[in-house]
Amino acid sequence: MTEYVHETVFTWGATPLKFGAGAVDEIGWDLAQQGARRVLIVTDPGVAASGVPQRVADAATAGGLNVEIYDEVHVEPTDASVTAAVKAASRSEWDGFIAVGGGSTIDTAKAINLMTTYPADLLDYVNKPIGQALPPPGPLKPLVAVPTTAGTGSETTPVCVMDFLDLKVKSGISHPRLRPTMAVVDPLLTLSMPPEVTAASGMDVTCHALESYTARPFHSFRRHRPETRVAYCGSNPISDAWTEQALGLLARSFRRAVLNGGDLEARTDMMLAATYAGMGFGNAGVHIPHACAYPIAGRVRDYRPKNYPQDEALVPHGQSVALTAPAAFRFTFPTDPAKHQRAAELLDADGDRPADPREQLPAALSSLMRDIGFPNGIGAVGYGHDDIPDLVQGTLQQQRLLAVAPRDVQDEDLAAILHESIENW
Repeated sequence: MTEYVHETVFTWGATPLKFGAGAVDEIGWDLAQQGARRVLIVTDPGVAASGVPQRVADAATAGGLNVEIYDEVHVEPTDASVTAAVKAASRSEWDGFIAVGGGSTIDTAKAINLMTTYPADLLDYVNKPIGQALPPPGPLKPLVAVPTTAGTGSETTPVCVMDFLDLKVKSGISHPRLRPTMAVVDPLLTLSMPPEVTAASGMDVTCHALESYTARPFHSFRRHRPETRVAYCGSNPISDAWTEQALGLLARSFRRAVLNGGDLEARTDMMLAATYAGMGFGNAGVHIPHACAYPIAGRVRDYRPKNYPQDEALVPHGQSVALTAPAAFRFTFPTDPAKHQRAAELLDADGDRPADPREQLPAALSSLMRDIGFPNGIGAVGYGHDDIPDLVQGTLQQQRLLAVAPRDVQDEDLAAILHESIENW
């Protein structure tokens, strides 16, 4: 058998997908085909108030399923909220789950599926160095993801993320078995999403696409054994193809969706972009912006964004990710200038690009964020230069993500990226 030093194999997987206006009304039939009969719908209070989960429950009941609703998911889930959700779900037996909501809900449902199927301490499954990163012992139960935001792409990914409150940092669980067994993507469910939520979730899509596109190539990693090949395997030709499609849709419709939430064509493009980007990063991975995002979200003090829950400080995930993206892609530019320039061209095809190629992608991102009313850098969400050392230490805990970065990232590199990100324009 030939011995290889570097990887020659990449894996690519995706959730089976049903897409289109009205797709959610067929969910009872879809789950019944997977053998589910007693199903828990997982959602959050805000989405529950919209009536969408009840509509899903009615469709599931009409399909012959026995359905209950758990509506206490925490927006931006924490280890405490996930533990509470698992405890609540464990009071009964389920043979399938439906997640109705954004990434917070879908990630919580993934954890519920794992922890009720194979009970253990949460940290047994959480990524290193925070947890033990143990794999699920076997297959999980059917989980149908119904996204109500065009953002996280969690409906296509094998990852769930949460805040660890005592550590003031985010981490999560990553394994191919966490990937939902089906995604039902219905653009009609996003029409009522406020502009601020549309902007934040859309920037998450943008960063998913750009980070997976610029990730360390799969063939640059040392050879894995089949049983140790990771979910995030690096940029690869298939992920790149989906990513380019996502960037084109974002260029066409992101600004429109923020400006006019009732534009169904723009909403449909954004849902497609989220799905395409999820098919990219769910296999290739994400890197520096997402790694920086976790301490930015986890160490927030007073920031309360409009149209999000106001009872506690919060930096929405899409905001925390995007605020360092211009500086991060300025840092990664030397690893593949052509890819960075291509990404800028796709994202801002009609814009006036700077003469300096290194500045073209940062400029395209800053222009987009200005147009959608985004916070101007981490300074706008409460951080100053004195906070940088603490944010660097939190970012360094995200080695699963930093390992996917196309350049090795040292403490001083992260400090420079964060200092540059106090303001983005």
